[in-house]
Amino acid sequence: QFLRVTKQYLPHVARLCLISTFLEDGIRMWFQWSEQRDYIDGTWNCGYFLASIFVILNLFGQLSGCILVLSRNFVQYACFGLFGIIALQTIAYSILWDLKFLMR
Repeated sequence: QFLRVTKQYLPHVARLCLISTFLEDGIRMWFQWSEQRDYIDGTWNCGYFLASIFVILNLFGQLSGCILVLSRNFVQYACFGLFGIIALQTIAYSILWDLKFLMR
């Protein structure tokens, strides 16, 4: 009986669980804008403008991908976009060489 009542909500909850990391990271980028920008600028010495563009790309890439997945619109493209964000962050934050973090 419990499954009959909750059956219609389970796909939404499952999608929310799958994209929760991206949603949290996008919201955190919104609230820690200057710290993220300063980190990218300090790491890559690219200036505030390019660092801001990077943070904007991450912020809107993650949040728009999450919205598309939750709304079930263009899910395949949204997943490709989120995968691209992962690849971009792996390079930008030098995660590729941190084996412990990468394995986690």
